[in-house]
Amino acid sequence: MLKARGIKKAYGKLPILKGVDFEVEKGEVVSIIGASGAGKSTLLHILGTLDQPDEGTVELNHTRVNKLSGELLSIFRNQNIGFVFQFHHLLPEFSAIENICIPAFIAKKSRKEAESRGLELLDMLGLKDRATHKPNQLSGGEQQRIAVARALINSPAIILADEPSGNLDSENAAALHQFFITLRDNFKQTFVIVTHNNELAQISDRIVTMKDGLIEL
Repeated sequence: MLKARGIKKAYGKLPILKGVDFEVEKGEVVSIIGASGAGKSTLLHILGTLDQPDEGTVELNHTRVNKLSGELLSIFRNQNIGFVFQFHHLLPEFSAIENICIPAFIAKKSRKEAESRGLELLDMLGLKDRATHKPNQLSGGEQQRIAVARALINSPAIILADEPSGNLDSENAAALHQFFITLRDNFKQTFVIVTHNNELAQISDRIVTMKDGLIEL
């Protein structure tokens, strides 16, 4: 469902990606590992249309995404891709449910529909009683689970996660990892995860190792 071919990216004269080929099947959890500077996050940002490759193509659900631009690209990203980062990036002035619903409001879904889906996700995450809490009233683990719910609100084809448990203690990290697996098992949710966490990598369906801007074979 996701295909990247010949992805190259340089910043100035510094090559970061040197011709990466990468595929993901629907319902697969793939972890990308490797040393810092190997190109993992750069690849993830290109897969998620947050950055453009210098060369190569990215195709998601039969759409050549790096041929889209402007509003069409924004709409496609909003409807098809969910993001989870190491830091939750919740807006402090909004409640948990309001933060979760932001991508749904951008997609022009009604408040009733968005909040219904948001509360459903909060219930799945064991946080329904936190719906009206602001981020500063939540623990780090709770904040990250709110960020995951926000990524899921539009039922995206794929979730791209960059060190999603990198800022969590071991107990909260393990709970988050298990939730990813539950989503795969129950809903065939697809994940591509950049991680240094060995436990998360090991429970993934497949581990891809990057080194010096290439995928090791």
